[in-house]
Amino acid sequence: MKTNYKYLFGPVPSRRLGRSLGIDVTPFKTCSLDCIFCQCGCTTYHITERSEFVPFEDVCTELEQWLAQDGCADYITFAGSGEPTLYSRLGELIAFIKEKTEIPVIVLSNGTLFHRSDVCKETALADIVKVSLSAWNEPSFQKINRPASGLSFADLLAGERNFRNCFNGQLWLEVFLMEGINSKPEQVQQIAELAREIEPDTIHLNTAVRPPAETGVMPVSEKVLCSFCPLFTPPAEIIASFGTVSSANEKEVHAETLAALIHRHPATATQLAAISGSDEEGIRAALAPLVEQNQLQIEVRNGEDWYK
Repeated sequence: MKTNYKYLFGPVPSRRLGRSLGIDVTPFKTCSLDCIFCQCGCTTYHITERSEFVPFEDVCTELEQWLAQDGCADYITFAGSGEPTLYSRLGELIAFIKEKTEIPVIVLSNGTLFHRSDVCKETALADIVKVSLSAWNEPSFQKINRPASGLSFADLLAGERNFRNCFNGQLWLEVFLMEGINSKPEQVQQIAELAREIEPDTIHLNTAVRPPAETGVMPVSEKVLCSFCPLFTPPAEIIASFGTVSSANEKEVHAETLAALIHRHPATATQLAAISGSDEEGIRAALAPLVEQNQLQIEVRNGEDWYK
């Protein structure tokens, strides 16, 4: 079975998404934001102009191959190492998937381009869309999210409110909190009040449990995150993985599949073992050749080895 796709990764078991096939349609770290907490590192291409970064036909070909050879997933998710709404043929690609399969489509977005009608119209073809809100005013937006030139906090809020009005699917909102940066109760309360205006169906609280772009970014404790959940409407859920993640039914994951996941989502051997249903020793042995060949790196954080 073909596993070395260029634009697809997984399917990989996920706590939120079950068995999810990822689609990455932007070059590494091509984004409209340069968030200080991003697990993929600092943004390389800081832009708001949409483009067909990867050939539409090639992505469709890989999807057809995967559907013919495997085709088993709970979701097909536009995610990866950049902002998917920057891909100018996103709507066409979602429509193509809808023609070929009944697997629900998710778009994981930062929400910055939803003040544009074309982005709203295309992304609204998905079944679930995740947007983000981690600031409460323009100065905090500039400090935390470091937007590309021309983007404002007002644009973000107006766009996410507008998208809610034109989107009939499930809207998820992710709030990323960091110790000493946006974790004061009064700051979180302001974020929660703005979140009500967006009217999401689900709210997720996350924090820096994975190595962030900037070394000064520290996680909020699980206890403190729990205390913030009731501030939101609906009450927020914690998605940060404190300790090991839930085990999955998959007993074998190819090293190439794990590497594709790691490049987009850094992880420890413990987390990868839980994802794959394997053991940590087996994970380390499988990934050791990729580390030796510099295809993967190991970063020590809080006494744990993170593959990235």
